[in-house]
Amino acid sequence: MEIQHRDDGKKGAFFVEQDGKQVAEMTYVWAGVERFIIDHTEVGEELKGQQAGKQLVAQAVKYAREKQVKIMPLCPFAHAVMMKNADYQDVISK
Repeated sequence: MEIQHRDDGKKGAFFVEQDGKQVAEMTYVWAGVERFIIDHTEVGEELKGQQAGKQLVAQAVKYAREKQVKIMPLCPFAHAVMMKNADYQDVISK
């Protein structure tokens, strides 16, 4: 599964496309230059059971570490995944 990323400096998304159709997406908005807010995660039926949502969160965490920024996970799914994973605590915005 190839996770793609787009970011226009104000908002962005991590997403998966199959056959030209977007089948999973996690969106975020920038809150200043030091933090972004994950506001929505959606995974289509095509990827159910394949851990796609968790992989989107993992990609966001990787991106945050590369950019040395924090994540505020307002999306309930992203919040649950991040809080359960001890390895993600360093990027959670308090």
